[in-house]
Amino acid sequence: MSRFHAHADGTAHEHEREADEGHHDVGDHSGYAATGTARVEILERILSENDRVAAANRQDFTNAGVVSVNLMSSPGAGKTTLLKRTLAEIGQRCRVGILEGDIATSLDADELAGSGAAAMALINTSAGFGGECHLDAVMVRSGLRRLPLSGLDLLIIENVGNLVCPAEFDVGEHAKAMVYAITEGEEKPLKYPVMFRAVDAVVVNKIDLLPHLDFDMSRFVANLRAVNPAAEVIKTSARTGAGVGEWCRWLLAQASSRP
Repeated sequence: MSRFHAHADGTAHEHEREADEGHHDVGDHSGYAATGTARVEILERILSENDRVAAANRQDFTNAGVVSVNLMSSPGAGKTTLLKRTLAEIGQRCRVGILEGDIATSLDADELAGSGAAAMALINTSAGFGGECHLDAVMVRSGLRRLPLSGLDLLIIENVGNLVCPAEFDVGEHAKAMVYAITEGEEKPLKYPVMFRAVDAVVVNKIDLLPHLDFDMSRFVANLRAVNPAAEVIKTSARTGAGVGEWCRWLLAQASSRP
């Protein structure tokens, strides 16, 4: 069931939706006695337009022979550090592009500069997109105009740091992955199932901290399996490099599995 979410600046969207043959389950809005029907109709139109643009993005990727991965996480889980390690590991074997998403600043893009990406573009959602807490298909399409898709093999979309919203919007990716830090606790798949349910792979990061934390890995994996039995689990430390090779092999497998 979906949830309608409004921001202080007036922008609004819903969460935890599922599409069925073009129809979006936007949830139960009957509590809004006066406006419930209108809200549902507006959300249907917004989501249908997003999916239309996402399909166009995906077709552009396919036409260019590029595989795209939507990389998501909560803030501070280690996406950017993992990407630096990733570029160092496979940047010479695979032409990797980065589409960097943040609400504001170029800090993460600056951190990745010179790390081996074949091309990189930045999207600040505060610059004309209402400061949204996620990327959507229209935002990604605006960034694609600044990337030479024909010169890439793999595009990694580093989504805005947020544990819920990014998983709700198809941006045209071929696969979804998330970085999860063990400092977030074992219960997160149960409390925030939307993203954990949506992804193809979960990169369990910061395992170098295991000796210092009261973290039960088996409990976390059991909680993850309760919401997503099929997701691949990859244990890493982006700081030390442990497990990054396995993550890179997963990425390269995605690239090689597409025509």
